[in-house]
Amino acid sequence: MTKKYDDLVNDSLARVREILPWDLRRRMDAGEELLLLDVREPAEFSRLYIPGSINVPRGILEQSCEWDYEETQPQLAASRDQHIVVICRSGKRSVLAADVMQQMGFIDVVSLRTGVRGWCDYEQPMTDVDGRSIDADQADELLASSLRRDQRMPKGR
Repeated sequence: MTKKYDDLVNDSLARVREILPWDLRRRMDAGEELLLLDVREPAEFSRLYIPGSINVPRGILEQSCEWDYEETQPQLAASRDQHIVVICRSGKRSVLAADVMQQMGFIDVVSLRTGVRGWCDYEQPMTDVDGRSIDADQADELLASSLRRDQRMPKGR
């Protein structure tokens, strides 16, 4: 059976725990040691991200989790037993990433349900690559969907 993207996400949801933005905020406020792992593409990350996050794009995640690769992210490779919150734009890529990380032996990985969009909706702090604070209105503009006409499913399919 052929699976679609959402089918893959739903399959992963059976194995991955999710937290909501207010859960993350509570854990951060409690001073819990968390590794915030943003798996969006570098251009997405540079526009806005949750302060304290590191960026490892989904496309190089597996190599970044392991030692001895050009893509190795030392902070991540050394964190198999650390509390990790995986973040993306909407919470789908993060579920897929968390599922893979669990298969790779990371023991405490959760996905941020609703991603940075939900974090912004909850009106939590965001910043850009230059360290400037991003307010909720700016964030909404930066996170707005930008599907082109050719990316939409043709009628009749």
